[in-house]
Amino acid sequence: MSKWVVLDIEGTLSATDQVLVVLYDYARPRLGPWIEQHGDDPVVADAVRQIKELSGHDDVVKALHDWMDADQKVTPLKTLQGLIWQQGYAQGDLVAEFFPDVVPAIRKWHGDGVKLAIFSSGSVAGQIAFFQHTTDGDLTPLLEHHFDTVNAGPKREAASYHKIAETLQSDDITFYSDVPAELHAAQEAGWKTVGVARAGEPYANADFSPHPTVWELS
Repeated sequence: MSKWVVLDIEGTLSATDQVLVVLYDYARPRLGPWIEQHGDDPVVADAVRQIKELSGHDDVVKALHDWMDADQKVTPLKTLQGLIWQQGYAQGDLVAEFFPDVVPAIRKWHGDGVKLAIFSSGSVAGQIAFFQHTTDGDLTPLLEHHFDTVNAGPKREAASYHKIAETLQSDDITFYSDVPAELHAAQEAGWKTVGVARAGEPYANADFSPHPTVWELS
């Protein structure tokens, strides 16, 4: 086992529907009100500026909804979603659920001295809230680092994995993901890689070669 294990979330640790259905449906009607209520927050203000710049128009909420409909991994959208989800988890509106093998596996790895980190397109704030409020309790003590498209970069580019390795100060890293393109990028950066083919998930029947493939974590 590597010194570090870096894990994707959606489709790897948790069902895609939990993000694309449960979390998206929770965030969608709250985006506009959140921007109105938190317009003075520098993080929100910067996200709004980026949305206008990227979309080319001033209808911020429409741009956000369009990106959600297309499942676009756009950074300011992820930032705002993360803030909304953070509050939702704190209020008890949301509870994170994992595939049955996940929590036993990460607890075992942690107990064996393996250091664990997350790399997800969801914001760091959203990731932390996700792991704090789960059906298995607060799992954040098991995790050393969180990475997203802001502090690391796009998940399908090798440069992002080089950047994470620099932060972790290690070349001994294994990345688990259900997306072959992400595994290719991590392998290009010199990481070990493992494809996770979850039954019923979008990439269940994908071609994971040349990456070793598992159907559950162990």
